Amino acid sequence: MADEDDRSPEDQFQELLRQLFGADGLDPEQLRQLQQMGIDPAMMQQMMGQMQRAFTSSDGSIAWDAAERQALHIANQSDLGVAAGSRSDLDQAFSLATLWLGEATTISELAEAPRALTRGAWVEATMPVWRELAEPVATSIADALTATLAEQAPEDMQAMLQGAGRMMRSIGGSLFATQLGQVVGRLSMEVVSGGDVGLPVMPAGAAAILPQNFADFGQGLEIPEDQLALYVATRELAHARLFRHARWLRLDVIAQVTEFARGIHVDTSRLEELAERFDPSQPEELRQALESGALLPERTEQQDLALTRLETLLALIEGWVDIVTADATHRLPSADRIAEVVRRRRAVGGPAEKALGSLVGLELRPRRMREAAAMWRQVTDAVGVAGRDALWDYPDLLPGATDIDDPTALIERLSARARGEAPERDAMDEALEQLLAEEEGGEGPEGPRPV
Repeated sequence: MADEDDRSPEDQFQELLRQLFGADGLDPEQLRQLQQMGIDPAMMQQMMGQMQRAFTSSDGSIAWDAAERQALHIANQSDLGVAAGSRSDLDQAFSLATLWLGEATTISELAEAPRALTRGAWVEATMPVWRELAEPVATSIADALTATLAEQAPEDMQAMLQGAGRMMRSIGGSLFATQLGQVVGRLSMEVVSGGDVGLPVMPAGAAAILPQNFADFGQGLEIPEDQLALYVATRELAHARLFRHARWLRLDVIAQVTEFARGIHVDTSRLEELAERFDPSQPEELRQALESGALLPERTEQQDLALTRLETLLALIEGWVDIVTADATHRLPSADRIAEVVRRRRAVGGPAEKALGSLVGLELRPRRMREAAAMWRQVTDAVGVAGRDALWDYPDLLPGATDIDDPTALIERLSARARGEAPERDAMDEALEQLLAEEEGGEGPEGPRPV
């Protein structure tokens, strides 16, 4: 056996972790000592498990499976399953909603039948998207944690920390992943349907309602349950249909969210302050710092621009869904009341959704949904359902923030096109013609291309 002094710094650090977080767990005496110190043994066992998983990850990757396990643990604790009666009632609501949507939109039906999901099944279906959205933030926090701990460590431990950098990064990422799992787990107890948070978190073309959460949502509203089910089913199908039809839309939303998230950096001064006074017997402060967003400083100018673009896109999506749902459910006596309840709920968000916003630095609120819905209504009145829905065929056709502010020019352009009239030329048309002429080697407005 090699002499202990001949081992590399990384080998020494790994041996230290083996001694602290061995596979044998805690013996009764250690459990008693932890209790005397005021440390929760269950919490320590969980932390040790995370450390062991990070220890076995030699590539420094983030253990996202820990996030899913944590979310499923929370979701399944209170999951009541799906009763046969609830499933049957929702199937009927989805069937009637499908017929009504045929009158309100030209976007085709889903290829996959909508489902009634348990809370745990919702976590499993949506976790891949949550991971994609949160990964840039997790990487930033993991890197900052590694750098800060290295700066705070004594000089004689620097070599060991440098040798085990990937392991430390994995541990930091795992802390974030576990916290994300807690937030998604709590979110599973709030969401009513697959599109409830406004993002395409469900698989493409999939629609779902969570019966247990739907029952909680309807309490105290004094609205007949069958009407509420029809409205929620119609809205969910409209949301899922839109993302299935406009296949580019899903990628665009996620790309804009990740663009925002990549600009996130960690407040290292706050992290250093936590590291200096961190008490292992009181891990609550670190959890609260992660969840409250205290480690994420104010947004940059680039992030503000990305957020504005994202909010505009989300408002366009939610506004379209709002109008289509209203047209499809006009037969329901309580449709207007339900619509207002849903709009207010989306505008405020629940506790778990707010926690998610703090965790990734982004609150997914469609702040201009009412204005966007008003624009879609004017477009529908001017050019009809088919003309309105055709704007989702390509990203270049989609209205922008200026159209939400004042849809007059958009409506004039669409109306002229519907009448078969050539749209009025603008500076963009002139520039495009010039470019095409130059590419073909012909003459543009300024004369022949020099050779």
